[in-house]
Amino acid sequence: MKKHVKPILVSILGLILLSCGNETTTKKDYLVFKYNEHKNIGSLDPAFAKDNADIWAINQLFNGLVQMDEHLNVQPCIAKDWTISEDALTYSFSLRQDVKFHKHKRFEKDSTRTVLASDFEYSLNRLLDKKIASPGRWTLNKVDSFEAINDSLFLIRLKQPFPAFLGLLTMKYCSVVPKEIVEDYNNDFRSNPIGTGPFKFKRWEENLKLVFRRNNNYFEIDDTGRKLPYLEAVAITFLPDKQSEFLQFAQGNIDFVSGLDASYKDDILTANGKLREHYAKDVNMIRGPYLNTEYLAFFMDSKVTEIQSKTLRQAINHGFDKQKMMTYLRNGIGIPAYGGFIPKGLPGYNDSIGFTYQPEKAKRLVQQFIRETGISNPQITITTTSNYLSFCEYIQRELQKIGITVNVDVIPAATLKDAKANGKLDLFRASWVADYPDAQNYLSLYSSKNFAPNGPNYTHFKSEQFDTWYQEAFTITNPKQRETLYTKMDSLVMASAPIVPLFYDEVIRFTRKNVNGLGINPINLLDLKRVKKDKN
Repeated sequence: MKKHVKPILVSILGLILLSCGNETTTKKDYLVFKYNEHKNIGSLDPAFAKDNADIWAINQLFNGLVQMDEHLNVQPCIAKDWTISEDALTYSFSLRQDVKFHKHKRFEKDSTRTVLASDFEYSLNRLLDKKIASPGRWTLNKVDSFEAINDSLFLIRLKQPFPAFLGLLTMKYCSVVPKEIVEDYNNDFRSNPIGTGPFKFKRWEENLKLVFRRNNNYFEIDDTGRKLPYLEAVAITFLPDKQSEFLQFAQGNIDFVSGLDASYKDDILTANGKLREHYAKDVNMIRGPYLNTEYLAFFMDSKVTEIQSKTLRQAINHGFDKQKMMTYLRNGIGIPAYGGFIPKGLPGYNDSIGFTYQPEKAKRLVQQFIRETGISNPQITITTTSNYLSFCEYIQRELQKIGITVNVDVIPAATLKDAKANGKLDLFRASWVADYPDAQNYLSLYSSKNFAPNGPNYTHFKSEQFDTWYQEAFTITNPKQRETLYTKMDSLVMASAPIVPLFYDEVIRFTRKNVNGLGINPINLLDLKRVKKDKN
């Protein structure tokens, strides 16, 4: 019976999509953006903006000093501009004086007030408060002190230069909150949020529905001078599974879905990642780079000859077709990794510093290894979790063709995590998702000071030149100069082949045709302030 479920679902979805284009709902439905959050939302307090579900909702309600644009450039937000001292330790932020908190009776006069530098002093102190126990406390690890100089000037002093610091400040943890409201609600601020964002909190029936309304006092405008946001409201539902969510999307009851799920990926996409014909009329697909690198890692201190050999590591890098792998195993979603460790979409990425598919060259390198070592049948073992078994089996088959015998060992995720941290695995599959949008976050995995288990250098790669450049990067505040250095560092790593980059992940979103301006970004942040919905 199970074999017949999927085709029936495809047929139903196709009929729904073809018929729902002419449905009408309420008169102003086109002013409400609707989406489903299958993971639920734990808190609307920015101090607890840890998971994507929470971050998406909180991003509609709160602002910080700075914000990230779709190209990962730091842009002004409540801070209209800033300066950085010559020693790169002191950041001086000049605040806008037209930013007001959402209305609340606790503010008394006018039911609102202007955001002041002292509000940021309070908000960051709250982030550091151990009693609050914010998971975002780490964002201020490199901060020495901060203070409000006056109502519109806020200073932050660092312990050491850290060029990625502005990127950290774009995280929702660092949003401004009003002291009098937070202290009035205490723990209930999570469900009674007052911020400065483009939308304001209206109603939350936990596990059922969350509603935001337009903030008519929002301070940002578009390029034509029109006030943002365009929408009147945002409505979030909480259906717990992705298949039900997709059915709601197909019926036109929600406006977008994010990501692929096994329950519908083959129904909506072809093998090469294109929309199937019966969806193309009513659905738009948006896809772009996501800051996540999937890779195989060699333990450079391994005693195994095959792992020690740069020649064989290079052969492995050249030995399988990544494009073919993505087509058959991911419906073409994801970018074959022909660059280095820094993923596409992040400044410092370069697609020419890695390895391309060259099977004949790979065979020659294997023969060279055999001549150099006398090992006639080179063997390696890849350790992975069950989720990535299909990738490792594909690599196993392909490398067999160039003369390398590959064993695949599947272990639980927790076991793999512990084993790789303690140098117990010679070759393992891993991934690295950015904590913050700066390539330094990726390159930290190759600093000799970060050897696991005390840091994220799981390969135990070591290079004096790399370490010198890594420290130098902390002192460079010019973004273009830092980007150039990041590329040099990534290239240096790839020359030694301590890893096999597999692919750079992608964000994928499906929207109804009447949704415009949603866009996409490499940190997969949901930004609704420029979204418009046309009338059906």
